[in-house]
Amino acid sequence: MWQWTETVEQYILDVIFDRRHDFGARLTSAVLFGLSRIFQVIVQCRLWLWRHRIFRDHTLGCQVVSIGNLTVGGTGKTPVVEIFARALQQAGRRVAILSRGYKSTPRPFWQRVTAKIMFQEDQIPPKVVSDGQSLLLDVEQAGDEPYMLASNLKNVVVLVDKDRVKAGRYAIQRFGCDTLLLDDGFQYLALKSRLDICLVDRNNPFGNHHLLPRGTLREPIANLKRARYIFITKCGQFGTDKLRKALRRYNDRAEIIECAHQPLYIQDVFTGEQFPLSKLQNLDVAALSGIAVPESFEDGLRALGANVVYRRSYADHHRYTQQEILNMINRSLKRGAKAILTTEKDAVRYPKIDRRDIPVYFLRVEIRIITGAKDFDDAVARICHR
Repeated sequence: MWQWTETVEQYILDVIFDRRHDFGARLTSAVLFGLSRIFQVIVQCRLWLWRHRIFRDHTLGCQVVSIGNLTVGGTGKTPVVEIFARALQQAGRRVAILSRGYKSTPRPFWQRVTAKIMFQEDQIPPKVVSDGQSLLLDVEQAGDEPYMLASNLKNVVVLVDKDRVKAGRYAIQRFGCDTLLLDDGFQYLALKSRLDICLVDRNNPFGNHHLLPRGTLREPIANLKRARYIFITKCGQFGTDKLRKALRRYNDRAEIIECAHQPLYIQDVFTGEQFPLSKLQNLDVAALSGIAVPESFEDGLRALGANVVYRRSYADHHRYTQQEILNMINRSLKRGAKAILTTEKDAVRYPKIDRRDIPVYFLRVEIRIITGAKDFDDAVARICHR
């Protein structure tokens, strides 16, 4: 079932990014455009209902920080969540990351139906990916991003539940948390007393400027005005003056912070052995990824000196099978690759295999603040002020 869903998803993405030009693609584009207009009305009506308090938000008596974006995927959100969680934890806060666990394994069907019938949904606790000390769920149960965050962060609680008000209460009562980080929470308005942080991709800020499903925008660009801080991600050698001016048209008060994804090292997916980035110099590699913008990952490998002789990409959050990994190994060897490179988010979804005739590495990256370091420190200090 999920393979059919991914095929449809990939076809729609090809239409969105104008990779197809046949009659079927043009017809699909017209249909998606009509649906995006309907979606825009629904989004704006929903925001109006929250703004006029017809939908009521909740106050949990602690700091709430929302980190998200206007577009679907591709902004490099997870490393930003990680750097915020680590900075807040080191500053003395008891942090919980609340995620909806996109594409995580749902609870058993009978349990969900029974809970709805008996009006007991609120009594089902969230999934505890990490209690701050131990990793308690696997990637299938948790979802790849919560699992990766829980693996990299010590003394930070990671919970998964679509109802993040309930998850927030659980984090406070069960673990004594005083700071809640909403992973992908810019559109989640049910929690009050929040600090909204919006991420914008330097290379593709707003997609094709259409809302879903014709584009990648979750809501109109004008709604950027809700953000208190704006992170421009994936900054490199090119300037951001033009983008900054565009952002200021929608939000003239937010602090703007520029950051880049800084590669640290490569690590063997199966053995855990780490190697310096210099190992990639002039190395023929194959690139395998299941992320929203695979081109950014592949270009990053080339920037590190690697020769990408073969590439294979899947839909975002793709669940790899053992056969797919074996096929990738065989094709990579035929193209003369000496190693397979993937992303950390993909690596947590790899099945175990016994073959070792070609190493498989993931690229470990962290966020590096380029400009606005003081604004970032001020944001952490503001959150930590009791």
